Amino acid sequence: MDTIAGFFSFITTPVSWVIVQFHSLYGAIFGPDTGWAWGLSIVSLVILIRICLIPLFVKQIKATRAMQTLQPEMKKIQERYKNDKQRQSEEMMKLYKETGTNPLSSCLPILAQSPFFFALYHVLNGIATGTTIGVIDDNLLASARKAHIFGAPLAAKFTDSADKVASLGATLTDVRVVTAIMIVMMSASQFYTQRQLMTKNVDMTVKTPFMQQQKMLMYVFPVMFAVFGINFPVGVLVYWLTTNVWTMGQQMYVIRQNPTPGSKAQAAHLERLLKHVTHAEKTRNRRERGIVKAIVAKGRDRNEFERKFINGLTKVNLAAQADGTVIKSAAGTLTEDEDGTQTTGGTPKRQQPKRQSKSQRQHGTAQGGAKGESDAPEPTSLEKKDEAEDAKPEAKPAGGKPASGTPARSKAKSGQRKGPQRPKSPSKK
Repeated sequence: MDTIAGFFSFITTPVSWVIVQFHSLYGAIFGPDTGWAWGLSIVSLVILIRICLIPLFVKQIKATRAMQTLQPEMKKIQERYKNDKQRQSEEMMKLYKETGTNPLSSCLPILAQSPFFFALYHVLNGIATGTTIGVIDDNLLASARKAHIFGAPLAAKFTDSADKVASLGATLTDVRVVTAIMIVMMSASQFYTQRQLMTKNVDMTVKTPFMQQQKMLMYVFPVMFAVFGINFPVGVLVYWLTTNVWTMGQQMYVIRQNPTPGSKAQAAHLERLLKHVTHAEKTRNRRERGIVKAIVAKGRDRNEFERKFINGLTKVNLAAQADGTVIKSAAGTLTEDEDGTQTTGGTPKRQQPKRQSKSQRQHGTAQGGAKGESDAPEPTSLEKKDEAEDAKPEAKPAGGKPASGTPARSKAKSGQRKGPQRPKSPSKK
């Protein structure tokens, strides 16, 4: 660890200067030799660094969402070239280039603050060994060696011997209890931050190896913090615990205000938005108008939660507009089903008639006359009797010829079409 910290010695002076400036501020309030003055100086250093890293954090969020969007395409490439790893890598790089996505962007905040972390470790190690470093002179060094956080010196480690801890004015039990509690809190905060990201802000409809990798990291990172934490000074543990708490709070805010589409966080976010919009009967600010505008612009590409939001507005006679505003609408407006089909006022969808085959159409034409008679009034019993008598076949004499004077019914008259004809209307008596 000392060797790695030596590589970042160029930033040791700026880090030590920032700590000294904060120490002069808090020292005037709590006393220059107190653990509060030095501990809050380290916490303030973390906050200052993380504020400067907010643009990188925004890029991290965008990169993570872009990677989630590309998961289906990446899975297709893996399945297509599963036996050719080189071609698979080439296609992956081509996909990243076409979409402008960089997988390393999700690691930018961690990589950017690593120099400050190792520089702080270098400063605290100098305090532990009694060596002036950066802008910390002999007077500040003596003050820092006297500072204790809950009985543990800033430069003490979990693995230090009893003699070394005694030289810093503390007991081994106090140091190990404080460092153990801080290591557990540091690992727990890291685990909760990663778990919150996986369970709330991930589109669960996409199942890819990337998801399994993130799930594995959720358990690996806390273990790594626990293993390496025993070699960190108390001041570094304060730095890293503050960083984890800041990351957890920042992520909670982002998940609540700008969740990933298709995630559980988006479902909860749209439920809250629907409640506010229906109560006010309008979008209240620019952010709400932007969300509604994006949902309307998707059209049939809306996911389940976005369709539920649009249908919720419809049930209270509100309609979302293309510019993100919400207006009152008449009853019977359109609602969306799960497949994106729109229905009016909750009535069943209109079914399109099935296409008939050629034989079915010909048969329907032949039966058209019979169907047309279904609308005529039903004849009386006397008329039915006359129709039955007319419908009786004529008796044929021997030889198979019809009787004289009786035309053959099987032959169609000239000008008439073949097939069953409409019967004549019976004579009225």
